[in-house]
Amino acid sequence: MNKFFSIKDVDDIYKIIDESIFIKKNPFYFKTIGKNKTIGLVFFNPSLRTRISCQKAAFHLGCNIWILDINNDSWKIEMNDGNIMKNTQEHIKEAISVMSLYCDILAVRTFPNLLDKNYDYEEIFFKKILLYSRVPVVNLESATLHPLQSLADIITIAEHSSFFKKKCKVVLSWAPHIKSLPQSVANSLVQWISKIKEIDFIITHPKGYELCKKYSKNVQIEFDQKKAFKNADFIYAKNWSSYSDYGKVIINDFNWIVNMEKMKLTNNAKFMHCLPVRRNMVVKDDVLDSELSIVLEQSENRIYAAQIIFLKILQSL
Repeated sequence: MNKFFSIKDVDDIYKIIDESIFIKKNPFYFKTIGKNKTIGLVFFNPSLRTRISCQKAAFHLGCNIWILDINNDSWKIEMNDGNIMKNTQEHIKEAISVMSLYCDILAVRTFPNLLDKNYDYEEIFFKKILLYSRVPVVNLESATLHPLQSLADIITIAEHSSFFKKKCKVVLSWAPHIKSLPQSVANSLVQWISKIKEIDFIITHPKGYELCKKYSKNVQIEFDQKKAFKNADFIYAKNWSSYSDYGKVIINDFNWIVNMEKMKLTNNAKFMHCLPVRRNMVVKDDVLDSELSIVLEQSENRIYAAQIIFLKILQSL
């Protein structure tokens, strides 16, 4: 593996899940592969789970690590070509090139502007990172995708479904939120789940929150949340802003909150969320604090999702 931007960089999804579960049980099995290797973590927006899980994953592999918070630890970076740099001190060309000289793997987290759909969905910013880096790049989240989160999600579902020994029903449910959030988690989840033949997958959301057809064109959509929840084995709640009216909160129907009444419609479903989650807005306390909730297991599996990707790249160096 010479980079990791999306599921397209994974040869065999079942194999990588199996290998992730193996290293979860044996986290130090490859503890020497990272000797004298360095992973650089670059954050253009805040992080908790991504940052710490990647540090832990690197530790398991014996890697050195450095972390750069662009907003607090760096010069202000110019993203566009041809500008007279009056208000910025460093261009993205030199910034990424130099950072890549200081590591063996460059892992970067960006964020969409949620203003220009074409700019975000063409992944113009991340493509520059891939272009200017001299070492393999790992996508810690881009404008449209969050592949490490989705890999962790799929690992979690696999663990709770006996590694897909039988069919299971997964529902991705839009949930209300006070802020305009990207579609990246939802897009990635659709990409990964669509590759698992043992999963029956449904997306439920209010009309107007349809995802980009590039990701959702073959997925069943249900506008009635309670109908979608019936007999589900996993409920994954997540907010995203409108794709068609790009980046806007067009409807904020708080009746879409996940509560115990709705969970009772399911097949004793497990509740999932990528975190952070706004309690009693996205999901009620009694669901999040119940035995149905596996959000902490999802977060733990972020370690092993990162670790397997770092491992695959280190093995190819």
